[in-house]
Amino acid sequence: MSERHDVLIVGTGHGGAQAAIALRQQGFEGSILMAGRDSHPPYERPPLSKEYLARDKAFERILIRPEKFWADRDIALKLETEIVAVDPPAHRVTTAGGETIEYGHLIWATGGDPRRLTCAGGELAGVHAVRDRADVDALMGELDGGAKRIVVIGGGYIGLEAAAVLTKLDCKVVLLEALDRVLARVAGEELSQFYEAEHRAHGVDLRTGTMLDCLEGDGTRVTGVRLADGEVLRCDAVIVGIGIVPAVEPLREAGATGENGIDVDEHCRSNLPDIFVVGDCAAHANRYADGQTVRLESVQNANDMATTAAKAICGNAEPYDALPWFWSNQYDLKLQTAGLNLGFDEAVLRGSPDERSFSIVYLRGGKVIALDCVNATRDYVQGRKLVEAGAVIDRARLADASVPLKEMLE
Repeated sequence: MSERHDVLIVGTGHGGAQAAIALRQQGFEGSILMAGRDSHPPYERPPLSKEYLARDKAFERILIRPEKFWADRDIALKLETEIVAVDPPAHRVTTAGGETIEYGHLIWATGGDPRRLTCAGGELAGVHAVRDRADVDALMGELDGGAKRIVVIGGGYIGLEAAAVLTKLDCKVVLLEALDRVLARVAGEELSQFYEAEHRAHGVDLRTGTMLDCLEGDGTRVTGVRLADGEVLRCDAVIVGIGIVPAVEPLREAGATGENGIDVDEHCRSNLPDIFVVGDCAAHANRYADGQTVRLESVQNANDMATTAAKAICGNAEPYDALPWFWSNQYDLKLQTAGLNLGFDEAVLRGSPDERSFSIVYLRGGKVIALDCVNATRDYVQGRKLVEAGAVIDRARLADASVPLKEMLE
């Protein structure tokens, strides 16, 4: 079987959905097909480790758009479909089922697959990722079945968010991080220490600098986590949150370039003809990273890159130049981040962590490059403009939480 579409979008997450939406908003009238491995219409991924796992939001409330939306805009969905090969000269892809789909333009928005444990036992039942609805539904089923002792491996956002929800669900949680602090790749030490203290205060047995030996099981299910020092943590389930691997192998085999994901230009074009790459699997030169080529994992990046690709296809090309932003909800704490703190050489604290409302402003060469704001939405909203401007501000004034950040640009 073979079919043809003017634009084929591979991936049904935030990037894929936004690409389809933006194409129609830009006046594109050609045929659009969105194909992806998931069995559900496009839905939001961040709530999976937060509101959805906590049962605070039903699945229908995290749909990116109601299912009828796609049909109303003549956007075709091809679910439970994996693209395994790309033929750029022929403008054609092949699915795992052997079907071929021809395209005029291809937008690759597959995101990434959860990084798996390499130690023995990683394949046992009861070992979970938190990447799609099926992952979380399986975990929720085990919790409903009585699982109470949970080991979370990884002290990034996913691991910390899952730990926060699990404690709310009265689970006994141990969180293991191999590095010497949580959030080590994305935050400064002060923020890491704050979140470590918060999780411990909520009963999480949080251990940093901790290495695994293997996972133990009864032949089928995981029953424990053996640490490098020989200690065994008995458990009913394990959550693994140690990052993702960009899902780009078909593009690599087709000749796409890039060491960490697929490299794209300012319009999200890859080196392959008429193939765009957006979202978590795209690497791009970012001025907020001092011009470094980076791969960003965020809803903001996925949405803005998708819009950039759609505009280029529609002849309204505008370079991608969006300010990166991120957020994380843990307990009653809302963390909002603006900018990228890569290479920061100074951090200025505004407010008091003891009052659980504060901001950390990161500087590089005297310029504001990023902010982490905890329960400090005003700082986040106003501080974005400081990052965009690369503002240079007196440190004492910057640290004075009584002075609104918006006044520092005047």
